[in-house]
Amino acid sequence: MERIERTALSNLIHNEEYTRKVLPFIKEEYFSDRTERLLFTEIYKFVNKYNSLPTKEALSIEINSAKSVNEDEYKKITDVLSTLNKEPVNQDWLVETTEKFCKDRAIHNAILGGIQIIDGKDKKHTPEYLPEMLTSALSVSFDQKVGHDYLQETKERFDFYKKKEERLELDLDYFNKITRGGIPSKTLNICLAGTGVGKTMFMTHLASSILLQGKNVLYITMEMAEERIAERIDANLLNVGMSDLEELPYSMYETKINKLQSKTSGKLIIKEYPTASAHTGHFRALVKELALKKSFKPDIVFVDYLNICASARFKAGANVNSYTYIKAIAEELRGMAVENDIPIFSATQTTRGGFVSSDVGLEDTSESFGLPATADFMFALISSEELDDKNQIMVKQLKNRYNDPTVNRKFILGVDRSKMRFYDVEQTAQTDLVDSGQPTTERKFEKKLGQFSDFKI
Repeated sequence: MERIERTALSNLIHNEEYTRKVLPFIKEEYFSDRTERLLFTEIYKFVNKYNSLPTKEALSIEINSAKSVNEDEYKKITDVLSTLNKEPVNQDWLVETTEKFCKDRAIHNAILGGIQIIDGKDKKHTPEYLPEMLTSALSVSFDQKVGHDYLQETKERFDFYKKKEERLELDLDYFNKITRGGIPSKTLNICLAGTGVGKTMFMTHLASSILLQGKNVLYITMEMAEERIAERIDANLLNVGMSDLEELPYSMYETKINKLQSKTSGKLIIKEYPTASAHTGHFRALVKELALKKSFKPDIVFVDYLNICASARFKAGANVNSYTYIKAIAEELRGMAVENDIPIFSATQTTRGGFVSSDVGLEDTSESFGLPATADFMFALISSEELDDKNQIMVKQLKNRYNDPTVNRKFILGVDRSKMRFYDVEQTAQTDLVDSGQPTTERKFEKKLGQFSDFKI
């Protein structure tokens, strides 16, 4: 009985159309038989090096010269090679069957790899890596689209421009300007700031404002207790200073909460994990558990904060540098955002140099420059004595995949640290900023929540 492995190998040396379509997706480890695996490896190397299909004779010579192949193996390979003849076959069936073979083998290998992890024989990965392994295997598919034909697919492209992308609107006008109306799904968004500048305050403020829109918010904290995060959200939403919350009578507190509940249909879940103990494997499990137990699906997830997450790929204390480790965490978070069709918002620390700097840049990202390489949107919160005296803070765009980052590169926000709030300020506060990327002519600043006609895009 003919096996798909032999059929695939035969067509890889006789069928150029087939080879161009499937070779990028087939992996050596999909072949369980060592003879077929060695043969595939030589075919793969030949095609990539010479950009043409190998003949049987060329493969025989290459295999004969390979140092890793002994005499007995060479005889077995040549025997298999002699059977690989050109046979007529339905192209669509062949590609479809090869794709199924690759997916089945990927799943099979993932299961075997999972057993290795569970048995403790895999020193690089923890059991929490299993969902990611299986997800990767299940996602194996052949991408048959050859690309966007610029001159032919004009209607499709125009329709895309007109299609309104679902975004989470923010209650800060300048942030809506620079994001073209809010934060889109499947994205990783990062706030960069020094210790005590306001990373957590900014994220709790956004969480509060998004909850008021009737959206579901999941807030994951690894730095503060759940109650401390809830305290900051209380101050923001209940319009009560942090220092006054302790003195607030319960009857008044309950009245304010009931009034808040009447204003929103959304839910807010705050989940605490010990510092550096949790990673996306835990977060994915939490999302699934919330769906089962509370019928809760988040519209956005906040992770406070990225640098004190663990990685699903590497064990704690693994011999990897900070660049690789932090970049892995960022990639895992962004993967989770794509998988769940939501935005994820997190934060990172500045370096020591960035903490005392009056103008933070990407180079001031603590531990890893791989983080800004992965993020979709990244901005810095910059404080100074002068700004503190005015109850203000500066925002500087560092990376922006949603809009031109040179437009409104810098802007000022008001900050009420007592009530854990940020707010828009008068346009005059923006006029003295250096290298702001804002229009030089003064315009009256009007707050039009939900209207973007005045935005510079």
